[in-house]
Amino acid sequence: IAMPCASQNEMDEADAGELIKNGCMAVFEGANMPLTPEAIDTVVGSGLLYSPGKASNAGGVATSGLEMTQNSMRLSWTFQEVDDKLHGIMQNIFRACYEASDACGKPGNLMVGANVAGFLKVADAMLAQGIV
Repeated sequence: IAMPCASQNEMDEADAGELIKNGCMAVFEGANMPLTPEAIDTVVGSGLLYSPGKASNAGGVATSGLEMTQNSMRLSWTFQEVDDKLHGIMQNIFRACYEASDACGKPGNLMVGANVAGFLKVADAMLAQGIV
């Protein structure tokens, strides 16, 4: 499993090829756009499980949201409570991405799933607010 986490465009097509050649099974982005578009095409085209940063890197934003909730409600959760809540959030993100990919006829394509699930979340919020 590879988790590029350093910077944007740190992994190119040649790097992706090396991962594949060495038996890598999955690539989970842990930064904002660490793979070039060519690297993504190589990873996805080879059949490796690929999770884009918008999904697999969401833990930092989710933790910030949990901190804001604690502060606004004047709560103090233990490390384990925060970790359990974050674990649930990340499971829900994965489930939403996987189910969206399946509904689009692209089962397991988490990039498609993340894009569709994200779009649906925003669209549902807009409808609920009466914007559309």
